[in-house]
This record gives sequence, C-alpha cells and structure tokens, in this order.
Amino acid sequence: MKYSRFLGLIVTIGLTFGYLARAGVARAEEKGNEHPFNTSVTIGRIDMEGDFPTKDGLFGQVRFGYDLNTWWTLEAGVFIAPVLKAQTIYRDGPTKPLEADETTGYGATADALFHFTPWKRIDPYLTVGAMVIAFTDDFEDRDSSDFGPRVGAGVIYNFNDEWSVRTDFRGALVGVSDKGTVNSTVEAGVRYVFGAHVPPSFTADGGPKDSDADGLTDDEEMQLGTDPHHVDTDKDGLGDYDEVKVHKTNPLNPDTDFDALKDGPEVFHYLTDPNQRDTDKGGVADGHEVIEDGTNPKDGSDDLQLFELNIQFDYDKSVIKAEYFKDLDIIGKVLQRDSGASARIEGHADQLKKSNKVYNDQLSERRAKACVDYLVEKAGIERSRLTPVGYGFSRPKVKPDLINGTPANRRVEVYIRKSGMPPAPVTPIKAVELPPATGPAASPAK
Repeated sequence: MKYSRFLGLIVTIGLTFGYLARAGVARAEEKGNEHPFNTSVTIGRIDMEGDFPTKDGLFGQVRFGYDLNTWWTLEAGVFIAPVLKAQTIYRDGPTKPLEADETTGYGATADALFHFTPWKRIDPYLTVGAMVIAFTDDFEDRDSSDFGPRVGAGVIYNFNDEWSVRTDFRGALVGVSDKGTVNSTVEAGVRYVFGAHVPPSFTADGGPKDSDADGLTDDEEMQLGTDPHHVDTDKDGLGDYDEVKVHKTNPLNPDTDFDALKDGPEVFHYLTDPNQRDTDKGGVADGHEVIEDGTNPKDGSDDLQLFELNIQFDYDKSVIKAEYFKDLDIIGKVLQRDSGASARIEGHADQLKKSNKVYNDQLSERRAKACVDYLVEKAGIERSRLTPVGYGFSRPKVKPDLINGTPANRRVEVYIRKSGMPPAPVTPIKAVELPPATGPAASPAK
C-alpha cells in the first residue's frame, strides 16, 4: 500500500517522542513555576535538490514541544507543502519523473533542540532530528515517500513568558526514488507556551503589613509620618505605638512637652507626664528640676522660685532697656531678703530657619550676663551668688515657628534657690538636643 511506509514512520516518530518526553518528566529537576509544553506555527520554503522530481515551494508547519529540562527541548511537527510544481530532469534526455504536473507534499518531523541561553530574551539553539516526507502523486517508479536525518539551528525571541517568534533552518537527507534529496528548509513563525500566563494571586497574610512589628500598620505610619521600618522614629526611648496609642505624645518629637526631658525617660524613669511641661505644677519644668535643680519633678513643694522675664533686646544686642529695670529690681529684692539664696540666670533665644546655634548660644549668654551685671551693680548682690548661662534656642518653651518666629521662646529665666535647700547637682543631666534648623547663614536671635 502506497501510504503504509509513511504511516509506519509517523508511528515510529510518535512513539519515540512519547518515550523521551516521559523519561524527561521522570528525570526533570524541579524548576519552579515554568511551563514545559508549547506549540509553534511556522511558514517557510522547502528547497529541493536540482534533480528532485519537484521544484522548490512554500510549506506550513505546526509543532508541539516539550522542555525536558533547562537545556533540551523535544519537538514533533507535521507540515504540508500544498503546491509543488513538477520538474523536468535532464540526464540521458529530458524526463518527467512525476506523473502529474503538480503535487502536494506532506510529512512529519521530530527534533531535539539544545538551547545556549535558555529562558533569556534571545534564545539560540542547535537541532538534530529526522523527517519523513510523502507526496500525493507517485513518481515514475511508484515511490512517493522517504525518511531521513536532518540537522539545523534556530533562534527564539521571547516577548514575554507566553509569546515569542522563531526562525529555523534545517538541512535534510531525504530521497525519493533515488531522484535526489530534500536539501533544506527555512521557516519563521510564532511560538506559544501553554499556561505561562499566570493570573495574579492574592493571599491573605493575617492582616495589614507592619514592617517593624511595632503595632502600627505601614499605612498608619505613612499617615503619621513615622518610619514604618523603625520602632522608635524620633529615638526618644518610647516606641511609635506607645506614643500614638497609649501616651498620646508626638512620635516625631523626642520631647513632646518641651521640658528638656525625652518622652521615654519621662515615662519609664522619672514617671512624669510627657505631655505636661510641669508635672507637679510647682512652677518649674520637669527637665529643669531633673537636669539643673536636683529637685523632685513630682513634688511641687521643692521647686525653685522661677521668674520668667520677657526682656526684649535690640537686634544683635545685649543691653538691657530701662523699661525692664523694674522686673530685675524685684529679683534683686528677693535675693536681698534671703542672703543665703543664689540665682541662676538663663538666656534663651528664638530659632528661625537660618539661625546659627553657636552664635545664638553666645548671644544669649551675653544677655544673661547683662542681667547679672545689673543685679550686682544696682541691687548690690554678690556676683558669686549669680550664675549666668546661655542656652540659645536649644531649650524652647513651645514648638519653634522657623518662618515667623516664636516670641515665647525668646526669654530670660531666673531660678532662685532659697537658703537651706539642697545644692544643685554637681554634674547636670544632659538635656534633650532638638535637631537644629538647616541653613548655612548665621542669623542672630531677635
């Protein structure tokens, strides 16, 4: 039967391909979420040797492939060349070995592809395999099919995980009736990988994301302006969650109440209220009691006597105007009545955007010394009983307005320690250092 040889070769190719694919599944290493099955549709030109009964022609092919592993792919395909014109061959004389004027060629292929850069955008490869070809019309000796080996190469260009284009070249040794061979094929087409388009997968992970595990979700921290990757954004010893949910303090300010104590030590060590500048309502801020005075910030009875003077100095000056003499005279009388009392005079400046810390520390100290000079010269107070200190803008009373200024922070504070009270600590505790304003220019306090 004229098709029996062709059908036998098709079955042989199919069984061989199936066996190799099955073996590949058994031996394949785990590759994750790759998808091994693919199909290709190509069109091309089949080139016949010069003494072959037909001329060259176009053909189309459908392939099915299976990736054995990262490097090797098995492919089987079927093809058809719908119109192949008959060719007159000149040997001893002109002869026409094809009985009809034209015929249709069809067949099957099986190839193994070795990839040089698997899974990359551009994937070149070499091939080795075989093909079987048959024709719908007999040649002069009634032979119309044959089987033979072929080798070649190709390249795949991957647009994405699903779709790609490919081009292939094969050289084959397939003859019919000893009239010549199929010399080569060149083709190009598209390739599709089954199942490679994986839809998005949504998995419940137990709740909203909390990168730093501080109890606040990342979304909450973004709204608050805190760092979702740091438990304590302002580094005051009190975590962001405790500041927001428990103590209602500012997680972006290490000293919420501007008393010179960080929120963490207030809560865990001194047991004072981080939202109240003067927890015991004794008249002196918690930080001053702890840092300078050595008094109990939870007992209002031991607070020093505080006089806060809103002395307005001229720009970049430390000369006290006459209108403020009466305020300093009151302090002088208090010190005169208690000869064993001492006073600490502190100068504080207002901070603007371009204020320079060192300059303002020096300026506020000069203003404090001006007050000391007045008390010595006008009230007759011994200089040894008076201690001038300049803090610049390092200890604001309220949050600074860096653009418009904050008059409440521009002040002179006088702390009077009555006779008989315990002395101040020899080594004061370090106060909170608030971040300085940025800006290269030095601007004096107002």
